[in-house]
Amino acid sequence: MKKLLFLLIAGSLFAVNSSAQIKTYPYSYDLYQQINAELYSPDSNLHTSIKPVMLGDAVSLRLLDSITEMEHDSVRRSWVYRKLFQEHLVEMKKEDYSLSLDFLPDFQIGRDVEHHRTTWLNTRGFQVQGNIGKTVSFYTSAYENQSVFPQYMNTFINSRSIIPGLVNDKFGPARNTKDWAWASALINYTPNKHFSFTLGQDKNFIGDGYRSMLLSDVAANYPFLKVVTTLGNVKYVNIWAQFQDLNSPQLSYENGYRKKWGVFHYLDWNVNKRLSLGFFESVIWQSGDDTGRRGFDLSYITPIIFLRTVEGYNGSPDNALLGFNGKYKFAKNLTAYGQFMLDEFTASEFFSRSGYWANKYGVQVGLRSFDVFKVKNLSLLGEFNTARPYTYSSRSSLLNYGHYNQPLAHPFGANFREMLGIVNYSYGKFRVSLQGNHATYGLDPTGENFGKDILLSYNTRQGNYGNEIGQGIQTTFNYLDGRVSWLVNPKTNLRVEAGAVYRKEANSVFSDKTTWFTFGLRSSFRNIYQDF
Repeated sequence: MKKLLFLLIAGSLFAVNSSAQIKTYPYSYDLYQQINAELYSPDSNLHTSIKPVMLGDAVSLRLLDSITEMEHDSVRRSWVYRKLFQEHLVEMKKEDYSLSLDFLPDFQIGRDVEHHRTTWLNTRGFQVQGNIGKTVSFYTSAYENQSVFPQYMNTFINSRSIIPGLVNDKFGPARNTKDWAWASALINYTPNKHFSFTLGQDKNFIGDGYRSMLLSDVAANYPFLKVVTTLGNVKYVNIWAQFQDLNSPQLSYENGYRKKWGVFHYLDWNVNKRLSLGFFESVIWQSGDDTGRRGFDLSYITPIIFLRTVEGYNGSPDNALLGFNGKYKFAKNLTAYGQFMLDEFTASEFFSRSGYWANKYGVQVGLRSFDVFKVKNLSLLGEFNTARPYTYSSRSSLLNYGHYNQPLAHPFGANFREMLGIVNYSYGKFRVSLQGNHATYGLDPTGENFGKDILLSYNTRQGNYGNEIGQGIQTTFNYLDGRVSWLVNPKTNLRVEAGAVYRKEANSVFSDKTTWFTFGLRSSFRNIYQDF
């Protein structure tokens, strides 16, 4: 594994060729939404379920470039004007390389009405991106942050000791003001049209929806090596990653939090320009235990192999999952998509409808529509997601499908049903979005496990039979999020943004409502989820 990483880095640093300048774009739902009408057009044959877009996806990158290259008037502007509204802060463009540097502010003020909390966010960040010839692109960013969150997010942070999707809170529940720093880095090497190698400390997303039941970007960044192979209409993705578990006792021979490893295979086949079929498999295994260090298991290094078979060959010590992703373009502006994830399955118990605990699976069904009612840049998304109790969990937290105290798939974990809708509209530099979520799920009474929290061992389950979605404390969740923004600088996605959130979580034990208004100057290319 170390030799492979060394060869990748060495090849990346010394590959220089002359070509047009290409950037690396981290995955952002709002940013990518602006090019989806072309990505999902029946005239295109692109692999839309693999995100973020990397150097080898030339068409997708050209579409993303078009967003940041908005037309400007012909009037000669001052240096200050250009840097604020049109250009990168620092930019170098040569025949065989490019480099840009930007300051990324994210300042927000708000009010959580019901909990009488004035919220604010003070983020100072930077990003560096560029390319070397036509084979190498790179991206890195870092942020220093302080914030007071609305009450529901503050409760989550105090209970999990993490800022959602980011990193741990430096000072814990003792301080109302949260403080954290986080960074991302990606280097991509694409020697030809068939192979692409990415080494990163970042996230991955597999799917065509807003959520993913296979692999999403909900949890914190993690180190990974990704190899993408393209052969005609087939794209094959291999990811080897290292995750962290904050709950298991530390071992004398490991520094910091306990480690676990993951390997992911995803084959995406564009049967034709309308139909795509994707096949997914993954294995999670712990790095070591009290008996000794296991580390990276070389039996999982072979990229072309059935992981479930190898996991069984190893004596079934690990957590294996299988999945499917598909989409079909019904019309120029309408695409259906879906996912199925299988954690464990016992056929005799499944067909008996007995609620057997080990029949663990998740489902997604959705529709995307673009230029709705012939209104340019008006898009709609409707999606349904569900997962049975105890799905994604395992016998220990070092084997569950999670990282840094959050799921690697849906943010609700398991034992839920969710329906959501998203409307996006853009006109010039104005952006409008409206999102609504409705979900039902079963929370756990103190000291019990009804299957929603994937971090808990499934050995603490309530019983083997009679397990149904929503068991436990039956809870209703409603969420509305509306935002209006004006784009200041497309190079950094710098925008003035006003937003409002309504959230209500209610059951027989408690009812919590949040009305949260925000206003700020924001700059980011990230998905920071707050709809949970």
